Amino acid sequence: MRSLLLLLAVLLFTAPVMPASAANAPLTTVSERSGFLKTGRYEEVVALCDAFAKAYPDAVRCIDFGKSPEGRPMKALVASTSGALDAATAHKRDLPVVLIQGGIHAGEIDGKDAGFLALREILEGKAAKGALDKLVWVFVPVFSVDGHERFGAWNRPNQRGPEEMGWRTTAQGYNLNRDYVKADAPEMQAMLALIDEWDPLIEVDLHVTDGAKFEHDVSIQVEPIHAGDGELRKAGRAWRDGVIADLAAQGSLPLPYYPSFAVSDDPTSGFDDGVPPPRFSHGYFWLRNRLGMLVETHSWKTYPVRVRITRNTVVSVLEQVAKNGRQWLQLAHQADARARELKGSPVPLAYAAGKESHLVDFRGYEYARTPSEISGALMTRYDESKPQIWRIPLRDNVQPSLSVAAPAGGYLIPAAHADWVGAKLKQHGIEFRTLGAHPGLAVESFRASEATPAAQSSEGHQRMAVKGEWKADKRDIDAGALFVPIAQPKSRLVMSILEPLAPDSLVGWGEFNNAFERKEYMEDYVAEEVAREMLAKDPALKARFEKRVREDAGFAKDPQARLEFFYRLHSSWDERNNLYPVMRIDTVPR
Repeated sequence: MRSLLLLLAVLLFTAPVMPASAANAPLTTVSERSGFLKTGRYEEVVALCDAFAKAYPDAVRCIDFGKSPEGRPMKALVASTSGALDAATAHKRDLPVVLIQGGIHAGEIDGKDAGFLALREILEGKAAKGALDKLVWVFVPVFSVDGHERFGAWNRPNQRGPEEMGWRTTAQGYNLNRDYVKADAPEMQAMLALIDEWDPLIEVDLHVTDGAKFEHDVSIQVEPIHAGDGELRKAGRAWRDGVIADLAAQGSLPLPYYPSFAVSDDPTSGFDDGVPPPRFSHGYFWLRNRLGMLVETHSWKTYPVRVRITRNTVVSVLEQVAKNGRQWLQLAHQADARARELKGSPVPLAYAAGKESHLVDFRGYEYARTPSEISGALMTRYDESKPQIWRIPLRDNVQPSLSVAAPAGGYLIPAAHADWVGAKLKQHGIEFRTLGAHPGLAVESFRASEATPAAQSSEGHQRMAVKGEWKADKRDIDAGALFVPIAQPKSRLVMSILEPLAPDSLVGWGEFNNAFERKEYMEDYVAEEVAREMLAKDPALKARFEKRVREDAGFAKDPQARLEFFYRLHSSWDERNNLYPVMRIDTVPR
């Protein structure tokens, strides 16, 4: 009997806490009714979207903003008690719009269940009182809806709960959190249309980490802080620090950087802070002069704990925006105006932490690094019963690693590429116009001195790394070419897409690989004849060739290099070889 009573006591104190009213409440989730052990299927999102709108018709609107490749509706809930439940009214009244997305990785589904919980509590007046009077919240419970329905246990092997969950990628195999700027996936194209319609001041992306075992339970990263408009960075820092302070006051152990070791599985290697490229959500929005936040709860915390922390984060975000949003919105509009004036200025397009570091106190566990009898590699094993403070290096002096001077006028997209590049620019709401013919136009051209394709594909692309520089040139511009002005609010995004050295540019994602592939060749016997004719006609060329043979041993021993020496000087050589088709221009063409 005593053992039975002891067992009941243990179960009582370890069972997930569930409000008594949750058992049959119509606006609760499967997750809440299970004590946050489970998560519901996507049909629940569809039903709850309609149910919230029906229960609160003056405060919630349920909208479809796209359809997945497998035919599922992509749902968003628009919530505000201000009377602004459409984008036009929100813009007219200068209300800050907050976009919060869950399930971009559908196995990391905390955001869906936490968002619905926060929404109900806010509408009931139990949390963030009055916040929805001062803002519009656009809530996407699940972004990767088809990935969500690839449902099963162990879809996230490095994560504690829920019992079953969705999958990391879409039905077409896209990782949506690598797709923001390239926008291959239909889901991302739908999201960008939603963003273009609502122009959110604030974007929050709700995730769960992978990684080591430690006590910290959430990381909050925001841009612009290290990157982007200088004045807008102040808003980013205030927002991040405000949310971190709120979470700490509620008992969390938040971090302002992503806790991924610089050397995998080695805690002594410490951490590198940085600015993500725009394939990631919070690496994208600062390029639009808006604020993006990456929320990462820690995967080794249980699902009830993670949902509670995510719910607290959502509430804090809305409270911070209700308090400061109008001021931050003014800063964003001022940043738009400054972005129009970047012509000729150096614009950072990539960032990295310097080598210098400082030691931080990090709340980990005792661990041992020993050879594994399974893999044979050195492995780290953590003892979660023994918390330990680690003194480890943090490299957080983040500085630009690539800066490019903005063109004085803008970019020219030749007519041959106008349709597909124009479609990509439209997806991002970038301004451009179509030109008539302009023969002999003074431009800048970029020719790659090196073009190295990646050894394997990434997200269905063979990425390309190029080296080279812009040089003055003259080109005939055919009718149908596009002019993309630099004098526009999204000038940094324009450069991130069209500058060939930018990490997530069209060139970087392999969209222009044809330009860096040699297509025409001269047969060796023809090259031999051409070379002899050229040597006979040009004594200076003969002397130059013989000097190269004498002084360059590698060239001297390479028959193909010796023949190509002449081919490159012949009129049959492809003048467009390694020439990036997009051009820059210092004027604004008519």
